Amino acid sequence: MEYAILPNRVKAVVIDGVVLICCMYLVSELFASFESVPDYVRMAAFVVIFVLYDPIFTSAFGGTLGHSYSGIVVKRENDTKKNLIFPLAVIRFLVKSLLGWLSLLTVTGSDKKQAIHDRIVGSVVLDSESKK
Repeated sequence: MEYAILPNRVKAVVIDGVVLICCMYLVSELFASFESVPDYVRMAAFVVIFVLYDPIFTSAFGGTLGHSYSGIVVKRENDTKKNLIFPLAVIRFLVKSLLGWLSLLTVTGSDKKQAIHDRIVGSVVLDSESKK
């Protein structure tokens, strides 16, 4: 089993940032086609996109679009054949968001290359080829 290296994880974060910006732009364009969209609806849409993108993709598919493109997957530490359950994926995302790059840069200090947010929820990030 090969754990994902830091450059692949950074690449995934950058790709996901681009995906989120594109999604938010598309929603903004969609809202612009309506005569009047309340500000709270716009804000709620952007929060939902930002907060739920990572947890939904991680729990359903084992990773985001950035993870997939980077050749890595997020799995449970105690059973690497299973994806994280949605509540743990939400916690993982929130901790990752709160700690930012600090959490990601801690992967080099762990045998399993786990970031702080991975350790908290019991997840590992693997090269997608090694999980097969």
